[in-house]
Amino acid sequence: METERTSAIEVRRLPGLTPYAEAWELQRELVRRRRAGEIPDTLLLLEHPPVYTVGRAARDASNLGMGEEYLRSLGAEVFWSDRGGDATFHGPGQVVGYPIVRLKVRDTHRYLRDLEEVVIRTIARYGLEGWRHPRYTGVWVGENKICAIGVKFSSGWIASHGFALNVSTDLSWFDRITPCGIREYGVTSLEKELGREVPLEEVEREVVARFREVFGGG
Repeated sequence: METERTSAIEVRRLPGLTPYAEAWELQRELVRRRRAGEIPDTLLLLEHPPVYTVGRAARDASNLGMGEEYLRSLGAEVFWSDRGGDATFHGPGQVVGYPIVRLKVRDTHRYLRDLEEVVIRTIARYGLEGWRHPRYTGVWVGENKICAIGVKFSSGWIASHGFALNVSTDLSWFDRITPCGIREYGVTSLEKELGREVPLEEVEREVVARFREVFGGG
Protein backbone atom coordinates (compact mmCIF):
# COMPACT_ATOMS: atom_id res chain seq x y z
CA MET A 1 0.00 0.00 0.00
CA GLU A 2 1.37 3.41 -1.02
CA THR A 3 0.77 6.26 1.40
CA GLU A 4 1.06 9.94 0.56
CA ARG A 5 0.49 12.53 3.28
CA THR A 6 -0.15 16.25 3.33
CA SER A 7 -1.07 18.44 6.29
CA ALA A 8 -4.76 17.66 5.83
CA ILE A 9 -5.29 14.56 3.68
CA GLU A 10 -3.55 11.21 3.58
CA VAL A 11 -3.89 9.24 0.35
CA ARG A 12 -3.62 5.46 0.51
CA ARG A 13 -3.44 3.44 -2.69
CA LEU A 14 -4.20 -0.25 -2.19
CA PRO A 15 -2.37 -2.54 -4.63
CA GLY A 16 -4.03 -5.07 -6.88
CA LEU A 17 -7.72 -5.91 -6.53
CA THR A 18 -9.16 -5.47 -3.03
CA PRO A 19 -12.17 -7.65 -2.14
CA TYR A 20 -15.16 -5.54 -1.18
CA ALA A 21 -15.51 -7.09 2.28
CA GLU A 22 -11.85 -6.34 3.02
CA ALA A 23 -12.26 -2.70 2.00
CA TRP A 24 -15.47 -2.47 4.04
CA GLU A 25 -13.70 -3.70 7.18
CA LEU A 26 -10.77 -1.34 6.55
CA GLN A 27 -13.16 1.58 6.28
CA ARG A 28 -14.83 0.66 9.58
CA GLU A 29 -11.44 0.65 11.29
CA LEU A 30 -10.38 3.95 9.71
CA VAL A 31 -13.68 5.57 10.70
CA ARG A 32 -13.07 4.51 14.30
CA ARG A 33 -9.52 5.87 14.20
CA ARG A 34 -10.60 9.13 12.53
CA ARG A 35 -13.28 9.67 15.17
CA ALA A 36 -10.64 9.14 17.87
CA GLY A 37 -8.32 11.63 16.18
CA GLU A 38 -5.66 8.98 15.54
CA ILE A 39 -5.45 9.62 11.80
CA PRO A 40 -6.07 12.61 9.50
CA ASP A 41 -8.70 12.73 6.80
CA THR A 42 -7.86 9.86 4.46
CA LEU A 43 -8.64 9.03 0.84
CA LEU A 44 -8.51 5.33 -0.04
CA LEU A 45 -7.99 4.58 -3.74
CA LEU A 46 -8.44 1.03 -5.01
CA GLU A 47 -9.95 -1.40 -7.49
CA HIS A 48 -12.33 -4.21 -6.65
CA PRO A 49 -12.67 -7.60 -8.30
CA PRO A 50 -16.14 -7.96 -9.89
CA VAL A 51 -18.78 -7.31 -7.24
CA TYR A 52 -22.37 -6.13 -7.19
CA THR A 53 -23.18 -4.05 -4.13
CA VAL A 54 -26.58 -3.00 -2.84
CA GLY A 55 -27.00 0.06 -0.64
CA ARG A 56 -29.51 1.06 2.00
CA ALA A 57 -31.88 2.71 -0.48
CA ALA A 58 -32.80 -0.67 -1.96
CA ARG A 59 -36.08 -2.02 -0.63
CA ASP A 60 -35.44 -5.48 -2.06
CA ALA A 61 -33.35 -7.28 -4.68
CA SER A 62 -35.50 -6.17 -7.62
CA ASN A 63 -32.66 -4.17 -9.20
CA LEU A 64 -30.36 -7.20 -9.23
CA GLY A 65 -31.78 -8.47 -12.50
CA MET A 66 -32.06 -12.26 -12.50
CA GLY A 67 -30.99 -12.45 -8.87
CA GLU A 68 -28.00 -13.01 -6.64
CA GLU A 69 -27.43 -16.64 -7.59
CA TYR A 70 -27.26 -15.78 -11.28
CA LEU A 71 -24.88 -12.86 -10.70
CA ARG A 72 -22.59 -15.08 -8.65
CA SER A 73 -22.62 -17.66 -11.45
CA LEU A 74 -21.06 -14.98 -13.67
CA GLY A 75 -18.07 -14.76 -11.35
CA ALA A 76 -19.09 -11.73 -9.31
CA GLU A 77 -19.69 -11.36 -5.59
CA VAL A 78 -22.89 -9.82 -4.24
CA PHE A 79 -22.59 -7.67 -1.14
CA TRP A 80 -25.34 -5.91 0.80
CA SER A 81 -23.60 -2.76 1.99
CA ASP A 82 -24.33 -0.09 4.59
CA ARG A 83 -23.68 2.76 2.15
CA GLY A 84 -26.38 4.93 0.66
CA GLY A 85 -27.77 4.29 -2.80
CA ASP A 86 -29.09 1.21 -4.55
CA ALA A 87 -27.46 -1.51 -6.67
CA THR A 88 -24.28 -0.94 -8.66
CA PHE A 89 -21.25 -2.77 -10.00
CA HIS A 90 -17.59 -2.42 -9.02
CA GLY A 91 -14.77 -4.05 -10.91
CA PRO A 92 -11.40 -3.69 -12.60
CA GLY A 93 -10.95 -0.48 -14.56
CA GLN A 94 -12.68 1.75 -12.00
CA VAL A 95 -11.09 4.37 -9.81
CA VAL A 96 -12.86 3.69 -6.53
CA GLY A 97 -12.39 6.38 -3.91
CA TYR A 98 -13.38 5.98 -0.27
CA PRO A 99 -12.82 9.25 1.62
CA ILE A 100 -12.73 8.80 5.39
CA VAL A 101 -13.22 12.41 6.39
CA ARG A 102 -14.70 14.46 9.19
CA LEU A 103 -17.17 16.91 7.70
CA LYS A 104 -16.01 20.47 8.30
CA VAL A 105 -19.46 21.76 7.39
CA ARG A 106 -22.21 19.54 8.78
CA ASP A 107 -24.14 19.45 5.53
CA THR A 108 -24.43 16.00 3.97
CA HIS A 109 -25.93 17.33 0.73
CA ARG A 110 -23.02 19.69 0.25
CA TYR A 111 -20.62 16.81 0.82
CA LEU A 112 -22.26 14.81 -1.97
CA ARG A 113 -22.10 17.80 -4.30
CA ASP A 114 -18.41 18.21 -3.43
CA LEU A 115 -17.71 14.58 -4.34
CA GLU A 116 -19.48 15.14 -7.65
CA GLU A 117 -17.37 18.25 -8.18
CA VAL A 118 -14.18 16.22 -7.74
CA VAL A 119 -15.27 13.90 -10.56
CA ILE A 120 -16.58 16.72 -12.78
CA ARG A 121 -13.21 18.48 -12.53
CA THR A 122 -11.35 15.22 -13.12
CA ILE A 123 -13.09 14.34 -16.37
CA ALA A 124 -12.92 17.97 -17.50
CA ARG A 125 -9.15 17.44 -17.70
CA TYR A 126 -9.97 15.00 -20.51
CA GLY A 127 -12.28 17.40 -22.29
CA LEU A 128 -15.52 15.88 -21.02
CA GLU A 129 -18.37 17.92 -19.60
CA GLY A 130 -19.88 16.18 -16.60
CA TRP A 131 -23.21 17.22 -15.16
CA ARG A 132 -25.36 16.61 -12.09
CA HIS A 133 -28.86 15.22 -12.33
CA PRO A 134 -31.40 17.12 -10.18
CA ARG A 135 -32.98 13.85 -8.97
CA TYR A 136 -30.03 11.46 -8.70
CA THR A 137 -26.61 11.50 -7.06
CA GLY A 138 -23.62 10.91 -9.33
CA VAL A 139 -22.03 12.36 -12.46
CA TRP A 140 -23.30 12.03 -16.03
CA VAL A 141 -21.78 12.59 -19.47
CA GLY A 142 -24.48 13.09 -22.05
CA GLU A 143 -27.25 10.61 -21.28
CA ASN A 144 -25.03 8.15 -19.44
CA LYS A 145 -23.72 7.88 -15.90
CA ILE A 146 -19.94 7.78 -15.60
CA CYS A 147 -19.60 7.85 -11.81
CA ALA A 148 -21.76 6.35 -9.05
CA ILE A 149 -21.70 7.77 -5.53
CA GLY A 150 -22.89 6.18 -2.31
CA VAL A 151 -21.77 7.24 1.16
CA LYS A 152 -22.30 6.60 4.84
CA PHE A 153 -22.22 9.11 7.69
CA SER A 154 -21.21 7.81 11.10
CA SER A 155 -21.32 9.47 14.51
CA GLY A 156 -18.89 12.34 14.83
CA TRP A 157 -19.79 13.44 11.27
CA ILE A 158 -17.35 10.95 9.77
CA ALA A 159 -18.02 10.05 6.13
CA SER A 160 -17.04 6.77 4.49
CA HIS A 161 -17.69 4.85 1.25
CA GLY A 162 -17.63 7.22 -1.73
CA PHE A 163 -17.42 7.12 -5.52
CA ALA A 164 -16.64 4.77 -8.42
CA LEU A 165 -15.45 6.41 -11.64
CA ASN A 166 -15.58 4.18 -14.72
CA VAL A 167 -12.30 4.46 -16.63
CA SER A 168 -11.87 1.23 -18.59
CA THR A 169 -14.58 -0.80 -16.88
CA ASP A 170 -16.24 -3.65 -18.78
CA LEU A 171 -19.66 -2.01 -19.00
CA SER A 172 -21.44 -5.25 -19.88
CA TRP A 173 -21.48 -6.07 -16.15
CA PHE A 174 -24.01 -3.26 -15.71
CA ASP A 175 -26.37 -4.87 -18.24
CA ARG A 176 -27.29 -7.57 -15.71
CA ILE A 177 -28.76 -5.10 -13.19
CA THR A 178 -30.65 -1.81 -13.01
CA PRO A 179 -27.77 0.43 -11.93
CA CYS A 180 -28.73 2.66 -9.00
CA GLY A 181 -32.35 1.75 -9.74
CA ILE A 182 -32.31 4.15 -12.72
CA ARG A 183 -33.89 2.82 -15.91
CA GLU A 184 -33.91 5.93 -18.10
CA TYR A 185 -30.12 6.40 -18.35
CA GLY A 186 -27.25 4.18 -19.39
CA VAL A 187 -23.69 3.81 -18.10
CA THR A 188 -20.46 4.96 -19.72
CA SER A 189 -16.73 5.13 -19.07
CA LEU A 190 -13.87 7.53 -19.70
CA GLU A 191 -12.39 5.29 -22.38
CA LYS A 192 -15.73 4.81 -24.14
CA GLU A 193 -16.29 8.56 -24.29
CA LEU A 194 -12.74 9.31 -25.47
CA GLY A 195 -12.37 6.35 -27.80
CA ARG A 196 -8.89 5.58 -26.51
CA GLU A 197 -7.05 3.93 -23.64
CA VAL A 198 -6.47 5.96 -20.48
CA PRO A 199 -4.01 4.72 -17.82
CA LEU A 200 -5.81 4.17 -14.53
CA GLU A 201 -2.83 5.52 -12.58
CA GLU A 202 -3.07 8.77 -14.53
CA VAL A 203 -6.74 9.17 -13.64
CA GLU A 204 -5.97 8.42 -9.99
CA ARG A 205 -3.44 11.27 -9.96
CA GLU A 206 -6.05 13.61 -11.39
CA VAL A 207 -8.61 12.47 -8.81
CA VAL A 208 -6.17 13.17 -5.97
CA ALA A 209 -5.33 16.62 -7.33
CA ARG A 210 -8.99 17.58 -7.79
CA PHE A 211 -9.91 16.11 -4.40
CA ARG A 212 -7.36 18.41 -2.78
CA GLU A 213 -8.71 21.37 -4.75
CA VAL A 214 -12.23 20.76 -3.51
CA PHE A 215 -11.54 19.56 0.02
CA GLY A 216 -8.22 21.28 0.75
CA GLY A 217 -4.96 19.70 1.79
CA GLY A 218 -2.42 20.82 -0.76
